[in-house]
Amino acid sequence: MKQLIALIALSGAALLSFAQTATPATPATPAEKAPTAQQSKMATCNKDAGEKKGDERKAFMKGCLSAKPDGKTAQQNKMKTCNEDAGKKALKGDERKAFMSTCLKG
Repeated sequence: MKQLIALIALSGAALLSFAQTATPATPATPAEKAPTAQQSKMATCNKDAGEKKGDERKAFMKGCLSAKPDGKTAQQNKMKTCNEDAGKKALKGDERKAFMSTCLKG
């Protein structure tokens, strides 16, 4: 019994010393932080859901997330969303250009 306790104590001490000397994890590179396709799709669907709430939102999100890709690039989809948003706000001229620039960057 004493040997078992001694073995457990030594194992614990070894783990503590290893944890203190282990090298810290390297920070993630920008490529590792890029959103996955599913995360991008979730963000787009979330934005498109707008002010929907409750069951209506659930149904919309389910349909949006399970929809097959339409063959458009992410940039094309973003452009479409920004165009729709600008149209809803009835923006024109320089005001629309400024809005589109901000929307497409963000």
